[in-house]
This record gives sequence, C-alpha cells and structure tokens, in this order.
Amino acid sequence: MATQHRVMTATENGTGFNRWFIPVGAVAVHICIGSVYAWSTFNRPIQALLPGNPWWFSPPYTTFTTALVLLGLSAAFGGPWVERRGPRAAATAAALLFGSGLIIGGAGLALKQAVLVFLGMGVIGGMGCGFGYIAPVSTLVKWFPDRRGMATGMAIMGFGGGAFLAGYLNVYFMNLFGVAKTVMVLGAVYFAIMMIGARILRRPPDGWRPAGWTMPVKTQKMIHTGHSLTRNEALGTRQFYLLWGILFINVTAGIGILAQASPMTQDLFQKTSLEAGAIVSLISLFNAGGRFFWASCSDYIGRRNTYLVFFVVQIMLFLAIPRFAASRNWVLFEAALFVVFTMYGGGFSTIPAFLADIFGVDNVGAIHGSLLTAWSAAAVVGPVIITELSSRARAALAPGASRVHIYDQPLQVLAALLVLGFVLTTLVRALKTARHE
Repeated sequence: MATQHRVMTATENGTGFNRWFIPVGAVAVHICIGSVYAWSTFNRPIQALLPGNPWWFSPPYTTFTTALVLLGLSAAFGGPWVERRGPRAAATAAALLFGSGLIIGGAGLALKQAVLVFLGMGVIGGMGCGFGYIAPVSTLVKWFPDRRGMATGMAIMGFGGGAFLAGYLNVYFMNLFGVAKTVMVLGAVYFAIMMIGARILRRPPDGWRPAGWTMPVKTQKMIHTGHSLTRNEALGTRQFYLLWGILFINVTAGIGILAQASPMTQDLFQKTSLEAGAIVSLISLFNAGGRFFWASCSDYIGRRNTYLVFFVVQIMLFLAIPRFAASRNWVLFEAALFVVFTMYGGGFSTIPAFLADIFGVDNVGAIHGSLLTAWSAAAVVGPVIITELSSRARAALAPGASRVHIYDQPLQVLAALLVLGFVLTTLVRALKTARHE
C-alpha cells in the first residue's frame, strides 16, 4: 500500500527533467502568438498599401477579427487532437501555422493582394494561435498539481506580454523594412522561437507527483477527485455552460474597452494619439501581470471566489468611469482601466485551473479548447456594444459639444452584463462525483 502513494520524481522515472522548464516553453509559445493583440500597429500601413476595399473586407480589421474567431474555433475543434498527440506536436503545429500565416500575409502585402493577407494572417495565423494557446495548458496542470493557477498564469501571462513587446517591435521593424517585410521577418522569428518552446514541452510520466507532495486528504469542495471527464462528458454538464457564460461576459467587458481604449482617452480627456498609445501599452502590461497575479491568488482563495471579485469590482468601476471622466479625474480613470485589465487577463489565466478543478486534469486541454469559443463570441460582441452605442451618442451631439458622456450608455450596458456574470458564478457547483470537505 505504501508503494501506491510513494512520490515519484522525474529522476525515478528516468527523465531527469526539471518541471520548471515547462513554463519556459509555454511562455515561448504564448509570447509569440500574443503578438496578435498588437496587430493594430499594422492597421494604417496596411490600409495605405491596400486602399479602396469595401468596409466588410478591410484587411486590417477583418483579418484581426477572423484571427480571434479562428483562435477559438481551432482550439475547440483541435482540443481532442491536442490531448491525443501531446503538447509538443500541438506547439509544433502552432509554430508552422502561425509562422507561415505571417509569411503568407506579408507576401500578400508585398504583392498587394488583400485575399492573401486575409488567408495568411487571418485564417492560417488564427488557427496557429488556437493550437498554440491550448498546447501547454493541460501539460502545465499535470506538472503542477500543487499550483495549478500559478502555472497556467505564468504561461498565459506570456500571451499578454507578447502584445507589449510586439507593439514596439512592429513599429521598429516597419521603420527599417516597411510593413510587408516586417510581417514576413516576424513570421520567421516567431516560428523559430515557438519551435524552441515546442521542443521543451512534454507530458509528465505516468504517476508523477512533485517531490514531497501528496494529494490532500481534505480537498477544497470544488476540486474533482474522481474520474476525469472527457470533453463530450463535460459538454453534457451544467457547469461547462456556466463557465462558458462567465468567461464570455468577463472577456466581452474587457475587450469592449480594449477596442476603444485609445479613442476613449482622446474623447474623454483630450489626449493626443501618442499619449493614448502610451496608455494602451501600459494596459497590455497590466493585462499580462493580472494573468499571473490573479491565477496565483486563485490557488489560495479559490477559482469561484476569484471570479466573484472580478465581477463585483468591475461592476463598480464600469459605473464609476463616467464619473471620473465628468470630474476630469485622470488618475482615477487610469487606475480604473488598469484594474479592469488585470481582471480581463486574470479571467483567461484562471479558467484552465477552474476547469481542471471541476472536470479533472486528464482532458482539460480539450475542454479548455471548447470553452474558448466564448472568446470568439466576445471578440465580436464586446467591440460592437461599445463602438456602436458610442458612435450613436457621438452622432447625436451638436457641433462642438463635449464628448464626455458618449461612453456612459455602453459602460452601463457592460456593467449590467457583469451583474449577470456575478449571478452565473454563484451558480457554479462541484460535480456530484467530487469529494467534499
């Protein structure tokens, strides 16, 4: 009986592998695909190269939206394949798709062919993002059963940090090479980095546990200790759809502001485009930091409590932002945005650990992939809410009138949506097969 519970280290299994390399490989993959959030720096150069396209096929915008939609869809449909083939195969596929997608897109820019840009960066690159996003997730929760939140937070932090780095790299290389060559060069660089990350990623040996760690006799009441559910079994539970709704609402609120962060600061506080751009760069840092901070906190306060904090705090901030703007309080406005984006990023990094807690660790990659369709939906809904409602309010203004209240209604709509998110979170319960305290 004692041998059944004996801790097996990597050395005992003949691997001699240090588990702390796994987050390094995961970050290498995520920091590359995370550059998709900095594609707005390509918008005007691409428009200058490809003018005259109809609004429904404007390459910068349709490409970005398509990439995010394909990210969620490829993660959903490719999740079971990722679980079967393992993280290394998935990360390799992600490197091939994302790198070649950028190279094809760059060639399309050089040839001034909008369809190639859309196909390369939007479709192929978006699929690479999806495979790359979920590739390390299930591996991380298996290597770190003692720190699930922290482990996934480290990897997914790379996705947020990638946008910050790419925002500067994109502009630097465009000044040297132009936009077409820049996209192709970055495609080759990202491919090389992601392949290095792929070589590091691997599954832990069967029966592996961290040295000195055993499963607690008393587990948290949300922790599933029975047979891990398959993706199809998880799709048959109420918990999956509650978590889908929770992620959808949290992402909708954050990405809605993200889509309008620059014009919002210009409209409400008369900031220049350069000053607004600096705020967007700072937002990406808080987005990245929040992914690690909140996921790590969830290891101590629980995943459900973490999301309850997200929704309560964001409801108050979304209602307070118009007041900060009306009173010209720039410091509080900035602070509110930064806090919101720590929780936007934290929502992404906490959800894989939440899924592992509720459904078990064996198939969390496939389940997580299906759940990411919430991101695809939110990428469309959030920007539409805040852009459409603020545009209507702007159009109704008299010439020369202040724009300080044009975002009041969309922020109130998002706050109401966050209230629904709070309610959904309170309804999440452990599976009946889970062990309770």
